[in-house]
Amino acid sequence: MTDSNLSKIRPKLRTQGNITGNFGKSKVKAGSSLNDLGGSGSIGITQDEYLSRLHYAYDNTEDLKVKQFIYNEIRKIYIQRGMW
Repeated sequence: MTDSNLSKIRPKLRTQGNITGNFGKSKVKAGSSLNDLGGSGSIGITQDEYLSRLHYAYDNTEDLKVKQFIYNEIRKIYIQRGMW
């Protein structure tokens, strides 16, 4: 039987490198990077204008996926306003 080097391998304590708690990835701050974009926080139109644009787009599109998206957006606004 030959002598193996496996018995000579010692486990090394982790005393070097970054401390992570994120499965090997560096720790990062929570939140969206989109918050750093700047601006006044307004998209330039009111919710009523957005709603009227959604109604117009719903009436003028043929794409079923787009219609479903628009329907869900209109529904969210109406639920938020307590009108649904």
